[in-house]
Amino acid sequence: MAKIKLTIEGMHCAGCAANVERIVRKVRGVKEANVSLMINKCFIEADNANLDEIKNAVKKIGYKVTEVEEE
Repeated sequence: MAKIKLTIEGMHCAGCAANVERIVRKVRGVKEANVSLMINKCFIEADNANLDEIKNAVKKIGYKVTEVEEE
């Protein structure tokens, strides 16, 4: 299982973080997504998820992925 960490710009409140978690979890292959609003990061566990799909899902709801780290 791949672990992905995204840095996301534009989140201002717990509702923003919840929106990002919800939309990322809907992407095919994503098993878990947790957002830390304090550090503007989304921690993802996924099997064969398409990174571009994840980034586009985040963009579609009004936020910007500025950095991606994969383990």
